[in-house]
Parts: sequence; C-alpha cells; structure tokens
Amino acid sequence: MTTLLDTNILARAAQPAHPMYRTASDAVDELLRQRDMLCFVPQSIYEFWVVATRPAAQNGLGMAPAQALAELARLQALCTLLGETPAVLTQWQQLVIQLQVRGKSAHDAHLVAAMIVHGVGRILTFNVADFRRYQNITVLDPHQVAASRPPTP
Repeated sequence: MTTLLDTNILARAAQPAHPMYRTASDAVDELLRQRDMLCFVPQSIYEFWVVATRPAAQNGLGMAPAQALAELARLQALCTLLGETPAVLTQWQQLVIQLQVRGKSAHDAHLVAAMIVHGVGRILTFNVADFRRYQNITVLDPHQVAASRPPTP
C-alpha cells in the first residue's frame, strides 16, 4: 500500500516535545513495519517549512533554516516525493468544483488530487474529519494506526 503523509504528521514527528509526537512517530513506524510506501507532495514541503521555521510563540517549531533543511532531508530519505503535474491541477479543479470546496479546505483538495493522480489510496492525518468528504480515498487516523502496533519486546 501507499500512504500520503499529511503535513501535520511530518510536523509532529519532527517535534519530540509535542504531546502528539509519539502518536505520529508510532503511526509512521507501524506503516513502515507493514511495508507501506510513504509519500508526500511538494505542498507538504512548503507547509512544513512554514511551520518549522515559524517561532514557537506563534505556533511554530522554532527551527533555524538549517535545522528545517536537515529535517526535510530526513523526510525525503524516508518518503517518496510525488510530482506536481498538470494532471494534479486538473484533478484539483474538478474536486473543488464538484464538492464546492472553499477557503483553506482547498489545500486538502490539492492533497487528494495528487493522491488520485498518483494512485495513492490512503492518507495519514490528524485532521481526519477534513478528508471525510472525499469518497475515493481512505483516511487513516494516526491514533488508530499507532494503537495497532504490536508491543515491542
């Protein structure tokens, strides 16, 4: 199986002090244990950079650019980067019109469009409710995926 990692998973897995760190890390580890191919899209790189380099006082991770770059390199070694193609834009336009997507939800529609174009059937995200409208994908809740991990000996 192939699973897209949402930016919130990438951000939480890069922030060991965050309360959701263990859940994000355990969920990713479990998908890797199941031999899932993990992927992400350029949008997630941009969004991660914004969150990673924003000050912690402004709901960011407070990373210096060099730290953010190192974390992105780690992520790129772990995940496959899906290409941004004209087909993704076409699919996105169809989704936002068909489902009457408005505002910030258009970012989620872009992820789904990339998933459809690249044949990715699942997304791992803390924002499960945001993706329920998309009938052609499976939304994985990291709490459930992490809980399905076998105990470590």
